[in-house]
Amino acid sequence: MRVIKTPGRLKGDDDYLNRLLSYFQSQFYEKIIQLAPIRKSVFLLRTENHTYIIKGYHSDNRLKLQEAFTATLRKEGFLKTYMFLTNPMKEPLFFEGTYYGCIEYIPPHKDAFSFQTQRNRQEGLDLVKQFHKTTASVESRYRTLLPNGQLIEKWSERLRVFSGNLPYITYFLDEYMISDLMTWANWSLAGMIKKRRFFQKEPNVILHGDVAHHNFLRDRKGQLNLIDFDLISIGPPSFDYLQYANRILPNIGWSLGKLGSLKPLGKYLEEEAFLYALAFPADIFREWNRLIREKAYTDPAKIRQVMDLTVNQFDLRKNFFSQLQEKVK
Repeated sequence: MRVIKTPGRLKGDDDYLNRLLSYFQSQFYEKIIQLAPIRKSVFLLRTENHTYIIKGYHSDNRLKLQEAFTATLRKEGFLKTYMFLTNPMKEPLFFEGTYYGCIEYIPPHKDAFSFQTQRNRQEGLDLVKQFHKTTASVESRYRTLLPNGQLIEKWSERLRVFSGNLPYITYFLDEYMISDLMTWANWSLAGMIKKRRFFQKEPNVILHGDVAHHNFLRDRKGQLNLIDFDLISIGPPSFDYLQYANRILPNIGWSLGKLGSLKPLGKYLEEEAFLYALAFPADIFREWNRLIREKAYTDPAKIRQVMDLTVNQFDLRKNFFSQLQEKVK
């Protein structure tokens, strides 16, 4: 059996992986031939006959919630995702303070899913809509288990943190950029608060909470799957669609027209609350706040990534904001 190491991994990490591999081998019925890190607390595990994804959780309750939720999805007919497995193991996995779940491995398609094509963007939206339709019927069962999605409060806090980080950020961004970002954010939040009734009247569903391209997985047969439900919460479908729109706008040149050509986003562009929300620079604030929280501002590569996100399409974003202002007049 072997651990596949990644470049630059610290020796201490390798020691942990070797201990983890030894523990997994004691708990799986089949001989393990490979353990490869994918990202933090997520591993690819191969046995002589099968492949699994192993994912770590900080508490047993979080793991059980994920197991229950994915089982509920499948029971309700949403089959375009993975399921948790118990049969490969002798007992539940717990190692050095982390609870591990064993997840069905979905062999990926040779072409990874991305938001670069109109077909993929629409297919992803269709899958999110199907997910919402399924979770609308089970949302009441999870009300005591999941947090409520509080988008206005979340973004207000993100703006507050960004504002507090300005003494660092001003070393990297021009003053006019910072001024525009703050203008967009304040205009957006003020409008969302004024029009919040729209979000309150939408029927609640269970939100995915992270509709980034890496959480859509096309399998070998071509079926698109939705994965990774760590950030599920209860709220209006528009919260997921806002995040989806924010993710795809860079791929469509920040075009309001192209955004409106996608169903069901087109109907949301008739709602002022949604238009106000589209102006919030959530991605830029998120990445700057993370950079400073992790004290990564001395890392040239990470600085370059965040600068590229902020600067490369800044003029397109500014024009997009002007269009939004015109639509809500």
